[in-house]
Amino acid sequence: MKLLHLISRIIVGLVFIFSGFVKGIDPLGMAYRLEDYFIAWGAEWMMPLALVLSILLSTMEFVMGVVVLFNLKPRVNAWLLMGIMTFFTILTFFDAIYNPVPDCGCFGDAITLTNWQTFYKNLVLMGFTVLLFIWRKKTRDLYGNLFSYGTALISALLFVGLSIYCYRHLPLIDFMEWKVGNKMYVEHPEPVRYYLTYRNKFTGETKEYLSPDYPYNDSVWMSQWEFVDQRVEDPNTFLGHDLQILDAEGNDYTETFIRNPDFQFLLVAWDLEKADNEALEKMVGFAALAESDGYGFIALTSSLQPEIDSLKAALGLNYDFFLADDIALKTMVRANPGLLVLKDGVVIDKWHFNNFPEYPEFRQEHLTRLTP
Repeated sequence: MKLLHLISRIIVGLVFIFSGFVKGIDPLGMAYRLEDYFIAWGAEWMMPLALVLSILLSTMEFVMGVVVLFNLKPRVNAWLLMGIMTFFTILTFFDAIYNPVPDCGCFGDAITLTNWQTFYKNLVLMGFTVLLFIWRKKTRDLYGNLFSYGTALISALLFVGLSIYCYRHLPLIDFMEWKVGNKMYVEHPEPVRYYLTYRNKFTGETKEYLSPDYPYNDSVWMSQWEFVDQRVEDPNTFLGHDLQILDAEGNDYTETFIRNPDFQFLLVAWDLEKADNEALEKMVGFAALAESDGYGFIALTSSLQPEIDSLKAALGLNYDFFLADDIALKTMVRANPGLLVLKDGVVIDKWHFNNFPEYPEFRQEHLTRLTP
């Protein structure tokens, strides 16, 4: 029984710590998911609270994991854990049924689970939680109040500080597709395969053929078989991102910029109204120096063209703006604005606007190292 209690503590504690940590180091990512839920629930008035709730929820989860793992105040933490798990198990059950948001983000972007998978995960944790709750009175409290509550408080304060740091800079660990080192296109494309399904008009038998390997020139065969369905297998479909870069006229320049063999800077400002204007102005000189060296520099936004023109005139911005979906831009960098640099489709580096480099600094760190 003691061994089962220990195993339950370790599993529940580590899951809570991991879940809280991966969300806490990416508070904006969790905030975006909360906003999705607010919209789905018709509670748009809560949108301004998304970031604060993101940090508080991840902190609560992390600290709960620490408390359970080290068995601090077992009688108290058993009640708290039971309340938390009951609430989230019921919530994820309704999420699984109605699917208001496809990915609840219980493990942030580190591990993607469907809503049903999340519910089943909570059922398993609920089983361990029930065991801890039943044995709460038989578990010795090895630590005094000062140590137990002090540990919980210090853990909470340190974790909040970590989340705020990641919000003001970038996540310590980047779980997104656009993390440094990733190549953002398929390097050696393969042929697209088309599969055709035909049914025999007399027997009902169906056969699938890889086009064009079927007897389409046989008139007798064609009279006996009829086309039913078609499916396409595109091995070149890159699922890592869904970014589409468009100009004001709707022309697609995605491949032009992503596949640029030289350095390509992407200034991401998904919402110009909320973007840091000082950072946008700082990039004026940076863009001019980069372009004078023959490197590409563009800005990406989901804001409307009149807003773009107005801001460019007000701040004297000399770089070109292109349009992209706001969700795609939010996945590229957790900052508004943020800066990425690519070379032949590989993400070389990325910065939060609080850490934008000076161009000479970039040249020294990257150009001299990567340019032959």
